[in-house]
Amino acid sequence: MVGINELTVNFGERYLFNKISFLINKQDRIGLVGKNGAGKSTLLKVIVGENQSDGGNVSFPADFTVGYLPQDMDFVHGKTVLEEGKSVFKEVLDINEKIDAINHQLATREDYESDSYMDLLNHLNDYNERLQLIGGFNVDADVEMILKGLGFTPEDFNRLTDEFSGGWRMRIELAKILLTRSDLLLLDEPTNHLDIESIQWLEDFLKTYSGAVVLISHDKAFLDNVTNRTIEISLGKIYDYKTYYSNYLKQRQERRELEMAAYTNQQKQIADTEKFIERFRSKASKAVQVQSRIKQLDKIDRIEIEEEDTAAMRFSFPPAPRSGRVAVEAHGVGKAYGENQVFSDANFYIERGKKVAFVGKNGEGKTTMTKIIVGELEHEGELKIGHNVDMAYFAQNQAEELDKEKTVFETIDAAAHGEIRKNIRGLLGSFMFGSEEIDKKIKVLSGGERARVALCLLLLEPVNLLVLDEPTNHLDIRSKEVLKQALMNYDGTLLVISHDRDFLDGLVDEMYEFTNGRVKQFLGGVYDFLKTKKVDTIREFEHKEKEVEKKDKSTSENKLSYEERKQLDKDIRKTKNKVTNLEKEIADMESRVEEMNQKLLDPKQYTQELMEEYGVVKKSLEKAMKDWEECQEKLEQLQA
Repeated sequence: MVGINELTVNFGERYLFNKISFLINKQDRIGLVGKNGAGKSTLLKVIVGENQSDGGNVSFPADFTVGYLPQDMDFVHGKTVLEEGKSVFKEVLDINEKIDAINHQLATREDYESDSYMDLLNHLNDYNERLQLIGGFNVDADVEMILKGLGFTPEDFNRLTDEFSGGWRMRIELAKILLTRSDLLLLDEPTNHLDIESIQWLEDFLKTYSGAVVLISHDKAFLDNVTNRTIEISLGKIYDYKTYYSNYLKQRQERRELEMAAYTNQQKQIADTEKFIERFRSKASKAVQVQSRIKQLDKIDRIEIEEEDTAAMRFSFPPAPRSGRVAVEAHGVGKAYGENQVFSDANFYIERGKKVAFVGKNGEGKTTMTKIIVGELEHEGELKIGHNVDMAYFAQNQAEELDKEKTVFETIDAAAHGEIRKNIRGLLGSFMFGSEEIDKKIKVLSGGERARVALCLLLLEPVNLLVLDEPTNHLDIRSKEVLKQALMNYDGTLLVISHDRDFLDGLVDEMYEFTNGRVKQFLGGVYDFLKTKKVDTIREFEHKEKEVEKKDKSTSENKLSYEERKQLDKDIRKTKNKVTNLEKEIADMESRVEEMNQKLLDPKQYTQELMEEYGVVKKSLEKAMKDWEECQEKLEQLQA
């Protein structure tokens, strides 16, 4: 459907892509994965035409449409939600403007018999026919239906988009893309700033979308629920796997193990052959064998092991200074903007060493509460910060607020004090900024690289309270895992806002839900919370419950679980082989039946023995068809 052909993009002196090629087919749900800076966002920009390649091309069918949701966008100001939703129908809006202008003229003119008046009527008729053809008369109804589906109320339609939080404005952008009905959707980090319910809606939407989807996401649960194909970008090359993310990880590991085994065996064979040649090269009696081995060596198709990108962040938070038993305490805390009461009468306390998450829909006040805690906002009620509490704050837009004209080194150096300044290069190295990268300006970094710089700032001084608002936005999956592990090992108090289910799972054991102007405590993990709220699908909860059970099992039980998985893979292979063999048998028998039919129609070839044989083959064919249906059904059940 869409062809990426020999695409090459240079970045400085290195290849970002080196002659990569692949096809995007209709109904593909492709997850584009790779570490920050690998070129995922650049690839989408090249496909959509925002960036130029240094070689190769992207080919589209005729009349093909592409919808693109960039990672960072400049939101339009001064429009209502409804106006912004309708803005995608440019042709419809243009025609309606022309129709309004014609109607105004018709209402003010009286030269009903003139040629110019008749021309206006003809134009009016043409415009109305065009509107009918492109569905222009249904635009208002379509826009309202989609906006309501995304959680907007009719009262929201006439509010300015400026009044909404980043997550709600992202929903408006998603609504616009849905309304375009594009043949291909390119989505760069679509779950950033979305709440969990919005992510759930987006998953359901993308599963049933009529066109193809290519998305970049560092949300493993989201990728697993949406994608059916994974393309990894690594060191200028791509690796294409026809499966969802978690299975791709297994297949990649299996592929590398097989390649390494084949490579090791071949290297041993080559070494043995070279040893033989060297040993008997000077002996005339072995000349024939030596020459044979030399030719054999020349014919070997050498296996090359692809270089693997193993770079990852490696850091840990400094030990937390001792604080009082209670880190944060709230009594009747509330916040209002004019007549809009965000929340009221919030009561909670967070003990030293606890790891707590704020959860809830966008716009319910989670970020507002964190800003109150760090002292950026005035509020109602009483909020106390505990004795000897030193905090560090990572804002939702922390990476975007960095000075874009400074280099990576200058950014950290300007914020560092004391002895840490002597080790800035080492600290940046742990965040994957080498000797070349530290001199890059912030403005040329990818979203993930900027996020790493912002995280590095948190390590400049030891603190005992970390307040993190969406710290995983833009981070690649490997970096998120490193951050999660560092936070799990952190011995201070953690308060985090995140909509990434996989990131929160196992990290926090206490949650506060912001909903309908109230703040409610929930004791337990994120999947327990989602089960209570009935946000996720039953299938996903069942999957998670199995994962939790596996963690709780003994070593022997884990081994049994591994044996069961191996047996399942064996059963799938066995059933697949049986299906393939039955298909071959059916094809052969169908050919045999057709051949017998022709003979039986010929009186000269008709015999009773042939008729009996025909009956036997026909019964065998029917049995084989029945066996094939049963095997196919069994295979589908095993694969599910």
